Amino acid sequence: MEGNSRKGEELNLDALLPWLAQHLPNVQGLPSIKQFSGGASNWTYRLHFEQQDLILRRAPLGAKASGAHDMAREFHLQNAIKPHFNYVPGMIALCEDEAVLGSMFYVMEPIEGVIPRKNFPKGYQPNEQVASTLCTSFWDKMIELHKIDYEKEGLNSLGKGDGYVERQIVGWNKRYANAKTWNVLSGKKVMKWLEQNIPKEERLCIVHNDFRLDNVVLNPNDLADIVGVLDWELAAIGDPLMDLGNSLAYWVEEKDDFFIKSLRRQPSNVAGMMTRKEVIDYYQRRSGIEIGDFRFYRVYGLFRLAGIVQQIYFRYSKGLTTNKAFKNFWMISNYIIVTCQNIINQK
Repeated sequence: MEGNSRKGEELNLDALLPWLAQHLPNVQGLPSIKQFSGGASNWTYRLHFEQQDLILRRAPLGAKASGAHDMAREFHLQNAIKPHFNYVPGMIALCEDEAVLGSMFYVMEPIEGVIPRKNFPKGYQPNEQVASTLCTSFWDKMIELHKIDYEKEGLNSLGKGDGYVERQIVGWNKRYANAKTWNVLSGKKVMKWLEQNIPKEERLCIVHNDFRLDNVVLNPNDLADIVGVLDWELAAIGDPLMDLGNSLAYWVEEKDDFFIKSLRRQPSNVAGMMTRKEVIDYYQRRSGIEIGDFRFYRVYGLFRLAGIVQQIYFRYSKGLTTNKAFKNFWMISNYIIVTCQNIINQK
């Protein structure tokens, strides 16, 4: 039976079940379905059958940015990384026929555990020591991913090689401009500053590009134990400091202002968690990378977030999604652009 999917985002079981029966013959009957609300990009559902639980991910409706929502790439990328980073979910089957659900999709194994969304779930509130250990483990997982020798392991195909930083700046500048609506700032000063301040030194490694606490799965018996890392749709061969900048764009501290706190999506503010400055210092010590002036990576991460937020709001403004959580995303875009300008002006 159909479960709690958002209006307009329900799965077509008449089309899906025959496909599942063909590729997973042991899965029979009607599933109960839960659509996850945590993500704002690809749509994710849990299908509970008597014999097995499955996670299904598909692209959203509407126009897509070039290279975004590529479900086949996401499926094959996770298959390639899992032998070297076991926190990746196990892939099961990929459907490249868009006629089935209106989009390519894939199914994968669920990773059981606790996902810390905006707050930890009821009954799973860690004390300060556990939160501190979890925070350290969280950043250690990012560093572990960054240290995989992708060339030695034959994973070069996950990226385009040199020039990653410039491609990201050019790409996100273009995406923001294309998604601009009448009620948001142009961001031209920020775009120009990023273009003019691209670091001369570029490092390449496997990057997740969406590494957040609400994208990890925790052992319910030990909240400091990370058992899975989710949402690999943006992963690539890229610059590790840009990956860190992306993550810190979401890292809200307890001392941040009211508006930033209202946007918090992960419990990065609880007692025991590092501040953004402490994270940068920790990453530098553990990775062996000398960071120096982090402003470029910080501004990039925030401006990229503004681009993501604005793309989502653009879809909402065109009626391509009915999720009312996106109604005021234009305000977030403006706030982030102003924040970028303030960081740029810091000496």
